[in-house]
Parts: sequence; structure tokens; C-alpha cells
Amino acid sequence: METTLFLKLLSLFAFLAAITSSSASDNLINASKLQMFVDDLPDMPRILAYQAFNGVPKSKSLKIGMFKKKWKFHRDLPPTTVYAYGLSRETATVPGPTIEALYGVETYVTWQNLLPPKHILPWDPTIPVASTNAMGGIPTVVHLHGGIHAPESDGNAFAWFTAGFKEKGPTWTKKTYHYPNNQHPGNLWYHDHAMGLTRVNLLAGLIGAYIIRQPSIEGPLGLPQGCEFDRPLMLFDRSFRTDGSIFMNSTGNNPSIHPQWQPEYFGDAIIVNGKAWPRLTVRRRRYRFRIINASNARFFKLFFTNGLGFTHVASDSAYIEKPVTTNETLVGPSEITDVIVDFSQSRSNVAILANDAPYPYPSGDPVDEVNGKVMKFIILPKREVDTSRIPKRLLNYPVADLSSVSHTRYVAMYEYTSDIDEPTHLYLNGKPYEAPATETPKQGSTEVWYVINLTEDNHPLHIHLGLFKVLDQTELEKSDEFKDCMMKLNDAIKCHVDKYARGKKEEVPAHEKGWKNVFKMRPGFVTKIVVRFSYIHTNASYGFDATTEPGYVYHCHILDHEDNAMMRPLKIIK
Repeated sequence: METTLFLKLLSLFAFLAAITSSSASDNLINASKLQMFVDDLPDMPRILAYQAFNGVPKSKSLKIGMFKKKWKFHRDLPPTTVYAYGLSRETATVPGPTIEALYGVETYVTWQNLLPPKHILPWDPTIPVASTNAMGGIPTVVHLHGGIHAPESDGNAFAWFTAGFKEKGPTWTKKTYHYPNNQHPGNLWYHDHAMGLTRVNLLAGLIGAYIIRQPSIEGPLGLPQGCEFDRPLMLFDRSFRTDGSIFMNSTGNNPSIHPQWQPEYFGDAIIVNGKAWPRLTVRRRRYRFRIINASNARFFKLFFTNGLGFTHVASDSAYIEKPVTTNETLVGPSEITDVIVDFSQSRSNVAILANDAPYPYPSGDPVDEVNGKVMKFIILPKREVDTSRIPKRLLNYPVADLSSVSHTRYVAMYEYTSDIDEPTHLYLNGKPYEAPATETPKQGSTEVWYVINLTEDNHPLHIHLGLFKVLDQTELEKSDEFKDCMMKLNDAIKCHVDKYARGKKEEVPAHEKGWKNVFKMRPGFVTKIVVRFSYIHTNASYGFDATTEPGYVYHCHILDHEDNAMMRPLKIIK
């Protein structure tokens, strides 16, 4: 009774706050009035995650803080209040510093919450959320996306902590996280992962890139290297008020149920490395861009307006077997595409990186002149000698052996709506996060998962710890009939999924056939993946105990979906 009354009072308070602050939306800046391509593309500060003694790399400990500070997203915007990662308040940036690790050299990071008690963005107490005593601080916890490490260092959603570790979530275990860096070389990124606050903490700026390098096998590939020619590009979208503050709608789509939560956040301004529609002057040669989509919900279908192409060398955290060239590339939230762009092939001195992905994807609004542009490359006219190359083959990892599959699972994606047909929440397998784990793979095992998307949205599914290959995508026939059965029984076998998964097959893009940790699950399709719970480069089991608490998770990486409550525990067993 008291709990119910408390939740009702929280809802009323949040609703009244939403009404009070909604007038601020009148001050929403018209992004089309901001001139594009006036700010230079920043190269975020780089932090070495190792130290050298007599030329030998050794383990290193870092202290990285989360700070409230001002950040300039555009020349003509007032400074914006953000939350930023950095070694100090003065050096903190949005995105945070790029952490560069070496294969086999472990790194220890103490993530320090130095944020004030009150959040700069609205949050919704009616969804599953990290709650402190009277919200006496901002809960945060860091997840290294794509990292292979023990559960205690994975950034579990309930392992949150407030400033100075004054309050800690129920699964919090330790202050310092341990990243062994024993996995294959590739691209990762770090971001906040607090229960129910992920979307607002990332909107506020808590994101950054992390690279694991292995020079002994990457060097011979001959790809572009060095800070000038090998650059992370972190893409996201934001809307702003005229005072420079980040705008997030304070009123939910079902305000009587969720006063603030909305199913997707989309901003008008496209940000790259902390600047809105930046510019970069490049030479007529090859560049490597590690493109990370750090948006809450926006997909990017990237292309060059002058016809330049992308040569893909890696996807998410792993190299692919051989380079793949495309004219466009679709990158879902949290996905990473690692590409080479050869500006010597350009017939013009300017190349605009553009986007034409509808939002929400795939059946939402078309882009416009504002959110359809990403950044501008100014290409110097003089050709120069380029010693980099694109090899015929990259890195070849052991194949996914289907004969060793130990378990087959079915994962269904559901969206639930209100009487006014507006989304209220989303579930995986019809269960809330708090329900006991049903996905319990053995450490070192290989499994096949059939992911069944019963919604109208494309959901980028992210699996912590494990990596997977996408085997096929098959459209559901008589999908409404099958969905009706699933809503009643929540059992793919009893609903005879094999009888309905007989429609057209969509080819997996060639550059996404390698090992991934995120994949875009098509609406109305069954996507078959093979998941590996061991190192992919050696097939060896992990050098740590993956079965300990608090375990791992898998979830949709549209952050507004993840927060409410499209996430499930993943419990590894022996």
C-alpha cells in the first residue's frame, strides 16, 4: 500500500515537473539556422592504457573522472552544460578521451563519479531505475562495450555508484575495474550503464572510445596509421535550447503512465567528436575512420555526396576476413564500422559525409537538410605518396563450428502499447529485467540463438561478453497470426516458429559476416546467430571466471528501449 502510494506520488511529481519545464521547449533552437561546417573536427585526447619500462609495455592504473562542465558544440551556440570523462575537469571532453590499450597488457581503471546531486536532464521514476536515498546523487557505472572481462568489471546496471561512492547499487562490487585486454585487437567504446538512466547519462556526454592494438599482427596489414590518418569518429545527435543546454522532451508519450519516458530520442544536430557538422581538411591519400554510432536511437546510413566509397576492414570489435567496398553503410546505435576512405580517388575537392536513414528506423520520418548531413571533408589538391595499403586479406579467425553447438535458444522482442496505441515498455522474451535469468550458457560453449523481432522497429541487439556471427535473416509469414500466438504463449516452439519463418531471406551484408557484438534485428524477421562464449582468436576459454556475480546482460541498444526494459540478465555457468 505504502509502496503504491509512493510510486503514485513520484509519478505525480514527475508529471508536474514535466508540465513546468515543458515551456522551455519554446526556446528550442532551430538547428537549420546554425551554419554547417564551421568547426574543425576535434581529435579527442588519447590516453595510453599501459606504460613502458626499458621498452617493455607494462600494466597501468588510471583514474578517470566524470565531471560537470561547459562544452562548445558549435561556434554559434552558447556553451552547453555536459557530463564529461577525463583525467581532470580541465581536460575532460565530450566524447571522452580515447583510451589506447595493448593486447595482453592489462589495464586498471578507477572510474570516479564527481557529479553534483541534481541531473541536468529529466529522468522518469516510473521505469525501472537506479534509485538512491531521495536521489541524493547521480548514479553512474561504466561499461566497456565489446570488452571481454570478468562480471565485476562489466558495469552491471545495478552496480552503480554516486559521487565519492557514497551510495552504491545492490550489485556493486569494487571501485577499480580490471580490463585484461587479452582479446583480439579492435574497437570498443565505454559509456554509462546505470539502470534506467543510461539514455540520460549518455545524452549528457558520458561516452568515449577504447582501442586494443596488437602491432605484431596489425602492422603487417599496412593500413593507415598514426593520429593524423587513423581516427575514431564518434557520431551522435542532439537538440539544443537557445541558451545552449541540451533539450530532451520532459513529457512522455503516455504521461499518465510514464511522465517523461519516450520510446526514442532524436536530435536535430548531428555531432561528430563533440562538434556539430564539423569539417576536416585531408590529404589525397587513404585514411582510416573508426566510426562509432553513440546515438540513443538514430541509425546512420552513411554515404559520400561525391561518390567516394568505404572499404570496410572491421565491424564492431573484430577485423573481418578480407576488405569489402561499399558505397553506403548502415550503422545502428552502438555499432562500430571501421573503414578506409581513399581521398586520392575523389574528383572534387570537397566530400560531404551524409546520412539518409529514416528515424525511427526503418519506417520513420525521412531525413532533411539538417540531420541528413554529418560532416565535410576538404580535400587538398596536391597528390602525395601514400605508403599505406589495403591488403587482400585481413585477419582470419577460427570458424564458428556449428557441430559443437551445445544449446539452441529463442529470443523474442515485444513492444507493449497503451489504450492510445503508444508504447509503454518493451521486453525480451516477455520478461522484465528483474525476472530470473533464462539465458545461462556454459563458459566456453557455442550456442545458436533465433532472435524473433515481433515489433515494427529495427532493434540493435547487443550481447555482453559473447561474440556472434549472423547466419541468416528470414522473414515471418502470417506474422500477425504468429504474433498473436506469441503474445498468449510466449513460446516460439509451441507457436511453431518453423512454420512461419519461411519468407524471403535477406542477405547479411558482406562486411557484417564476421564476429560482432551488435546486430540490427529486422522487424518481422527471425535472425539466426551463432554465439561464442570464449575467445574467438584462440577458441580458448577466458582467463577469468565468467560465472561470478553479478553476471552479464544482453539488450536492445536503443537506449530508450534498454531503459524500459528491453534488457535481460545473461548468467554464465560452469
